[in-house]
Order: sequence, then C-alpha cells, then structure tokens
Amino acid sequence: MELNAPATTPARAIVRRVDFGTVQLTAEGHEPFTAIARGAFMGARKSLGNAVVVGDEVHLAWDAERAMIERIEPRRNSFSRRAAGERVEEQVVAANLDQVVLVTSLRQPEFKHGLVDRVLAQAAVSGIPAVLVINKTDLGDEREALEFIAEYAPAHVTGFALCAKSGRGVDALLEGCRGRRSLFVGHSGVGKSTLLGVLAPGLELLAGEVNRRTGKGRHTTTAAVLLEPEPGLQLIDTPGVRSFGLWGVDEHALEAFFPEIAPHLGDCRFGDCRHVTEPGCAVRAAMERGEISERRWESFRHLREELGETR
Repeated sequence: MELNAPATTPARAIVRRVDFGTVQLTAEGHEPFTAIARGAFMGARKSLGNAVVVGDEVHLAWDAERAMIERIEPRRNSFSRRAAGERVEEQVVAANLDQVVLVTSLRQPEFKHGLVDRVLAQAAVSGIPAVLVINKTDLGDEREALEFIAEYAPAHVTGFALCAKSGRGVDALLEGCRGRRSLFVGHSGVGKSTLLGVLAPGLELLAGEVNRRTGKGRHTTTAAVLLEPEPGLQLIDTPGVRSFGLWGVDEHALEAFFPEIAPHLGDCRFGDCRHVTEPGCAVRAAMERGEISERRWESFRHLREELGETR
C-alpha cells in the first residue's frame, strides 16, 4: 500500500513493515509513510531480505517527496529463525526488541511444548527477555496453564494465563508491554491476532479463523508489522508459524535457556556421559533431587540432538 509522504521530512524513522523493495516507516509526530531502499541494500536480490527488517532505525534522505533509506543504525539485538523451506538460511524477523511474546493456547490447538521450547530458546540465545502467554484458558483448566508456565520459571520466562475472547487477564499483559517494543510470535490459530486486537483497539486486525474439525488456524497476517496504539506501546505482529527452526544456536549457546541444567553438565564421572544410564551422572542426580524437571531435561536432550542432526 502506497502511503503519502509526510508534510515535513524526518531524518530518522523506524521500520514498520517491509514489502519487497518498499519499506513502510513510522516517525514520531508523523503518520506512517513509505521509503525506497537504495541499491546498496538491494544488491542482486529481488527483496530486501534481512538487510532491512521491522524495528530497524534508519536514516533518510529526501528526493522531492520521496524518502530514501541511506543508512541503518547498528541493531542492539535481533530475533531470527531458520527460514522455511529446504535451503539453510537465516530469516531475521525483527530487530531492536525489548521482549519476545510467545502466544500459545491451552486448547484448540493444544499447547505445543516443542514449538514453545524452540521459540523461547531462540529468544534466550538472542539475549532478549521472553514472555509466555497461554490463551484460551476458558477452554480448559487454568491451573494446567499455570503449571505449564511454572515449568519455564528456571529460564526466567514471564508467564500470563488469559482469555483474549473475554478479556480476562489481558490487562496484566498490557502493563507488561507498555514502554517496550514487543515481538508477538504464535502458532496459527492460537488467537494472537485476537489478542492484539484487544491490546490495540481501533487498529485493523483480523481475528484468526480456526477449522472446527482440525482445531488449526489459518494465517491472518502476511508480513511482520509494527503497531503503536499509544505512545511507548509498540507491538509487532507476525504471521502464524507452523514450525520453528533454530538459527545461530549451538549446544553451548543452548545452555542459556537451561540455566538449571548447565552447571551439572561438567560434573559427571565420565566426560562423554550422555546422562541416560551412566553411573556417576550429575544431571540424573540433580533430577532425583528435584533440581531439574523431567520435562525440561527431555526438552534439552531433544533440542541438543536436533542441533547435532542439522550441523
């Protein structure tokens, strides 16, 4: 969508959305407007790829009424994933974030530990605080949602159990997002767009449709977009994900998401201990003492094996 140039010409702006070679920007005191990236960013590519992403701070030059991106400020952080498809490529989702908010659901679809572990691990490795939201608590026992949240307490993940449909519990999340730039990520059908519609009333967001037979949702967002319903409240919506591949993560970096496990990994009797049945295993001993949960250990083991397979 082509947006009109502002009456005045700001020298700096924040990337709101990227659509191939066109970038939507936002600047304080201005309505969103479009800019073109100079050829230096494009190279031989047909799209901007990872060169310019939502959340980037850019410097502008103006040619008549057209804004041109001249330079991008160094990113203080970025959140990436392995790009979809068979090619091994990085996809930078957004940059300069204060937190990653992972939206899940208790039911329809069911809570997916594997996806949750991957997204939260990627946030931890990226050095970005993570928030776990469990939506649709009206479809099950809220105590179950709170138990899921408690599992991630060792990783310093903040959790919210809520119902976007009724609004119950949403105010607490809203307070946790004020004054921050939050990247919202979620599996298709979990109600992420519905939740954002409550957090950002008046903005045009489509609620996700859920197939009654499968309980799975359809994609309602086609590209990441930065929303700012009030000053200081910046919410980045992203397309629903069906799978999530880790990027830039090795076994050592993975330990950042498992701080309760990491201290025991070097204390086993045998240096090549796989922490299964070997005698003198410090990890198994910590599990028996209740210092490591069985599910967290299984998560660490599965992710470590997955990293070994993709190397």
